[in-house]
Order: sequence, then structure tokens, then C-alpha cells
Amino acid sequence: MKNVYLIGIGGIGMSALARYFNFRGCQVSGYDRTPSELTARLEAEGISVHYEDRPDLLPADIGDTLVIYTPAVPADLGELTVARQKGYRLLKRSRTLGEIARGQRCMAVSGTHGKTTTSTLAAHIFTESGEGCTAFLGGISRNYGTNLLMSRTPVVVAEADEFDRSFLQLFPEIAVITAMDADHLDIYGDHAHVVEAFKTFASQVSGTVIAKKGLDITPADTHARILTYHYTDPEADFHAETPARIRSDISSLTSAGPAAFCRTSG
Repeated sequence: MKNVYLIGIGGIGMSALARYFNFRGCQVSGYDRTPSELTARLEAEGISVHYEDRPDLLPADIGDTLVIYTPAVPADLGELTVARQKGYRLLKRSRTLGEIARGQRCMAVSGTHGKTTTSTLAAHIFTESGEGCTAFLGGISRNYGTNLLMSRTPVVVAEADEFDRSFLQLFPEIAVITAMDADHLDIYGDHAHVVEAFKTFASQVSGTVIAKKGLDITPADTHARILTYHYTDPEADFHAETPARIRSDISSLTSAGPAAFCRTSG
């Protein structure tokens, strides 16, 4: 695919995709409603961004263009409507991430909270160990200054977003589930449907599900091996034996504490 055009390019997930395709040598451009620090960074990296609904700025080569959009974009946006009418190849952000991860060893980090911190830490471990990974993060990592890490290693760390059931586009080898709280009830209706979606996600994992101890993920939900973790509970498969020391060590790395490892943007 020669051209990649992103509708809603300034979102945290969309901007990571823009950077990914730009790194892969595609001609990348896109639309967002308002300028932001993220869009300014994309423009500085050579990616063309505009801020008016301009269907005429869609790449002319329909057959060699992928148009990616986010559910946050209004369904009646002119650019999205014209892309559909003219027959561009059109994919949601989540489907695009799923296609990138397919055929690679994917670690998908899910949960109603804790995704960005956990996926950033996992990506950092892969990177610093020398193994390497391509990582799509839901925030700007403070130590890397980006929401995308690139590697030639066929390992992907992906933040698996439950919004709009997006994470069901992923079929990872390893999945982390940090929390299944009642969230995005405008999408799910009630907590029971949130839990149901996470169980479906777990059923798509081929290797190992790593879930916080106490979450309702059981062998009936997945053929994958289930491991549990907890900060202090020794009944979990993994726990911290010296949590006070760990907290002290992390805090000593930065005066702002653990939260300073990454910052998120919508």
C-alpha cells in the first residue's frame, strides 16, 4: 500500500499507526479536528495533517490507498462519507492494528485501567533486554518520547482497548488483563457485558492469559494457560515479596514517582 490516510490522525492510537506506516515508507497524511501537540509532532516528522473536513485531500490513487478511521469520528464526516462512496479500502483503527499483529508474536495488554503503564513497562523490558519489539502505546512514554517503538523483531506489544470492543480484533499469543471494571457503559450497557467482552477476548488468546488475581477469568473462558499476578497476595502466581522496597526503588528513579514513566493523551 503506497498511501495511508488517517481520519482522526491526532488520537493517541491513530498517531501511533501514522508513525508506523511512515516508518514503513508509506506516504502518510490525514485529518484531525483541531491541532495538538501530537499533530505538531507528526508534522515535524514529515506527515501532512490538515484541520478542515476536506474530501478533496484524500489521495487520488484509490486502488493504492488505505484509509484508517477511528470510531470517535462522526459517521457523517465528509471525508469518511466520500471514502466509502468512492470505494477506498477502509479500516477501523482496531482492525488495522489486528492486521499488523497477525502473523507476529503479539502481547496484548487489556484492562479498564492500567493498560498504558503495563504496556509501556512491557515494551521497555523487551527493548532493554535486547529482544526488541514493535509497541503501540496508549500514551507518550517519557523515556522514549513516543507512543510507538519499532523493531525488526517479529514481536508486537499492543495496548488492547475495550472501547467499542476494539480489542476483539486481536488474537494474541499472550494477553494481560489488568481490570474488568464497569466502564464504557454507553457501549456495553452494564457491567455484565463488560465482563463478557473480556471473556471473549481471553478466548482468542493462543498461549497465556496473565490476569490480575480475583478477576473472573477461568479455564472455561479460554484454552490458553492462565497465570495470575497481584501486588501482595502470595496466592497469585506472581507477587511482590518486598512491596515497600519496590515502591521506594521506583520513586527514587524520579521525583514524580511511577506516574512519570508515561503520560497519556486522548
